[in-house]
Amino acid sequence: MKSKELSVDLRDKIVSRHKSGEGYRKITAALKVPMSTVASIIRKWKKFGTTRTLPRAGRPSKLSDRGRRALVREVTKNPMITLSELQRSSVERGEPCRRTTISAAIHQSGLYGRVARRKPLLSKRHKAARLEFAKRHLKDSQTMRNKILWSDETKIELFGVNARRHVWRKPGTAHHEANTIPTVKHGGGSIMLWGCFSAAGTGRLVRIEGKMNAAMYRDILDKNLLQSALDLRLGRRFIFQQDNDPKHTAKISKQWLQDHSVNVLEWPVEWPPRSPDLTPLDFYLWGHVKAIVYAVKIRDLQHLKLRILEACASISSAVLLSVCEEWEKRVALTIQHNGQTQWSETCK
Repeated sequence: MKSKELSVDLRDKIVSRHKSGEGYRKITAALKVPMSTVASIIRKWKKFGTTRTLPRAGRPSKLSDRGRRALVREVTKNPMITLSELQRSSVERGEPCRRTTISAAIHQSGLYGRVARRKPLLSKRHKAARLEFAKRHLKDSQTMRNKILWSDETKIELFGVNARRHVWRKPGTAHHEANTIPTVKHGGGSIMLWGCFSAAGTGRLVRIEGKMNAAMYRDILDKNLLQSALDLRLGRRFIFQQDNDPKHTAKISKQWLQDHSVNVLEWPVEWPPRSPDLTPLDFYLWGHVKAIVYAVKIRDLQHLKLRILEACASISSAVLLSVCEEWEKRVALTIQHNGQTQWSETCK
């Protein structure tokens, strides 16, 4: 932290005592000023013949204080305003300056350019539904939460946006094969998955062939849901979570759940809309799986499938428990922020 400058009067006293023959140590003890500061002021006096603050080096800023305040007001009013737009407004105010000058002035006010996060657009109805859901489940017991079987679908691409990675490379080697991620038209294929998990572990993972409809979803439930609950020892009174995708809320899907007496975590009819941030698989676990999958360069779809299975098998109980704890925090924060989401769009 920058130290405060000594007053002119105190600096003059230091020089006066030095002229009278006092040593640095004696001046330091008498005026309660660090010896290094005493030495610095005396050196400055000997070199420049003054203890006054000298003019700083560098060209004066073309922006006036008024211009800086105007820039900060514009950025505060419209955070997505561009540097080009700010530059034009500076010209209109009669203070033309470069983009770097504008950027530096805004930085001095603690504002920095960052990539805008993407968040689901929530209407008043959406926020009200989320708030009601959060209030309904905030006081759920830990025993109940441990009995929830969370489920969701995701698509993992062979090549594409999900495979974004950083590389360490030398200048001029950006296009070397080792430093690139291969891409092909239409992503080169992908694998669509349905999965589930609880605090006790991961359930079955199902590859979805083709476009999933309600009938296919019902078949997935029929072959995997009860067996997953049995494998995880959740008992017959487990609670099943699914979002309000039309395939999940279709009549045949609901009928299957009713016929098999499956308790569904819902509000009060279905999962609150536009709420991926409240789905643990969506807000964390699929992202965790994808990070493991893309830690190596994927060769083909068969290799992608193998990496997915390895990634899911590697998820520890500690990770699953932390995901469940994160869900509790998000429920509480949803209430705190009146149904508004505090998180960006997820990796789904």
